[in-house]
Amino acid sequence: MPKISKEKENKIIEQILFLLYSKFPQLIFTSDIAKEIARDEEFTKKILTEMEKKDLVTKVSKNPEGINYIKRSRWRISNKAYDIYKKYNIQ
Repeated sequence: MPKISKEKENKIIEQILFLLYSKFPQLIFTSDIAKEIARDEEFTKKILTEMEKKDLVTKVSKNPEGINYIKRSRWRISNKAYDIYKKYNIQ
C-alpha cells in the first residue's frame, strides 16, 4: 500500500476532528467515521489510534450497558481537543 504524505495525513486528521467535534457528545463507530471521510476502515482505525496517542480522540470500547465490544470501537473528540475547537468557535 502506498504511503500517503504527512500533509494529506494531517488533512485527514483535521476531517476526523471536525466530524467528531460536530457530532459531540455522540460517540461514532470507526466504520461510520471511515464512511464519512471516504476512507478504508483499517486505514481510519490506524489514524484514530495515532490520534489517541496524541490525546486528540478518546476510544470507547464499551457499550452503554458497560459491556466490552469484541470487534468494534466508538470514538469521540478528547476533552483537550474539544476545548481548543470551542475556544476558537470552529463551526
